[in-house]
Amino acid sequence: MAQYDVIVIGSGPGGYVAAIRCAQLGLKTACVEGRETLGGTCLNVGCIPSKALLHASHQLHEAEHNFAKMGLKGKSPSVDWKQMLAYKDDVIGQNTKGIEFLFKKNKIDWLKGWGSIPAAGKVKVGDAVHDAKNIIIASGSEASSLPGIEIDEKVVVTSTGALELPKIPKKMIVIGAGVIGLELGSVYSRLGTEVEVIEFLDTITPGMDAEVQKTFQKLLQKQGLKFTLGAAVQSVDAGKGKAKVTYKLRKDDSEHDMEADVVLVATGRRPYTDGLGLDALGIEMSQRGQIKTDAHWQTNVKGIYAIGDCIDGPMLAHKAEDEGMACAEVIAGKAGHVNYGVIPGVIYTHPEVANVGQTEEQLKEADRNYKVGKFSFMGNGRAKANFAADGFVKILADKDTDRILGAHIIGPMAGDLIHEICVAMEFGASAEDLALTCHAHPTYSEAVREAALACGDGAIHM
Repeated sequence: MAQYDVIVIGSGPGGYVAAIRCAQLGLKTACVEGRETLGGTCLNVGCIPSKALLHASHQLHEAEHNFAKMGLKGKSPSVDWKQMLAYKDDVIGQNTKGIEFLFKKNKIDWLKGWGSIPAAGKVKVGDAVHDAKNIIIASGSEASSLPGIEIDEKVVVTSTGALELPKIPKKMIVIGAGVIGLELGSVYSRLGTEVEVIEFLDTITPGMDAEVQKTFQKLLQKQGLKFTLGAAVQSVDAGKGKAKVTYKLRKDDSEHDMEADVVLVATGRRPYTDGLGLDALGIEMSQRGQIKTDAHWQTNVKGIYAIGDCIDGPMLAHKAEDEGMACAEVIAGKAGHVNYGVIPGVIYTHPEVANVGQTEEQLKEADRNYKVGKFSFMGNGRAKANFAADGFVKILADKDTDRILGAHIIGPMAGDLIHEICVAMEFGASAEDLALTCHAHPTYSEAVREAALACGDGAIHM
């Protein structure tokens, strides 16, 4: 039995970052992880492997559609699926080994196994019970399904199974038009799979800016993805290498079905807290199965904290990382802080989609006086040269103060461009502050400046 200042349960982005920050602040720290590798869902079966496949499949798309336009002639590359999966696995390995190195560097003990909390101040891993002055629960989330749908990770799969299919399917049905479904649907569509997306709501990417939703769906349809919206899935019946999806259209209650080789269930994620012993401890939970915490990420049991996907808020790796650092600082007696109003969201399709702050719909609902500055990538020289002129930058600013309230980008490198606006919002900047800042030419980021200019007297290149 060992004694620690902090034991973190879970080594995903929230957990490993919390552990490293605790160690940096001089706290004797351990991290519990039952997987063979560190990094949690994100590094092993989530963010990182999906981005590897998105990158590889995008290169194929460029070779098939744009190389010849640039004078790069030759036979289109063929897809070696086994090699592509091996590349993905190598990327995972590099990242998970990197976390292991950081643990050693910061003298963090990896307690290998699945953890539980038999009492406040105690963490059990295997047969060993360790003492901890503070415990941080960073147990993450798992894929959620729909009632009556049986996941086998072969024909009916979650994102985990979709990242290691034995072969590229001829047809895939994606249930759910959120981030995960559209990213993985894009991967397989580029690889030649016929992809059909079924969504319960009447729009894709629920909660996103309505103008972005419409533009995004049109662009994905141009790429070959098909959409059935306003459809409630009734059942999924898996047979020999096939599955039949039955659904009802909400507008007229008519029943339909379609078949595919693979069905990807991408209906969101739910907190994963099984086996921790939270009920016996009396830790308060929400109706959605999330751990309730106060403003300092502490549960109702003193000395037990929780961060990331297992508590309220967007299930995003970077949100968990921010909470991990802030929680570590609170435990060390510092003032940990997370600005939940400036957490960006990104969809890594092509074009990418990114947002931060409020949408137009939210501002209208709040009866806020706002103005819109918008600039199309069609007016950006770099985007046109790179066959990436689809999409736009939209900045929302207060009509009276000019303070930036939100931004929505669909276009090249949107996931990187959004951070310029995040920093501006963190400093309480106005749209004019962005507009008066010199941007290098030719870059995609000029579109951000142009959108800021459009909040004032108008963009220059449109």
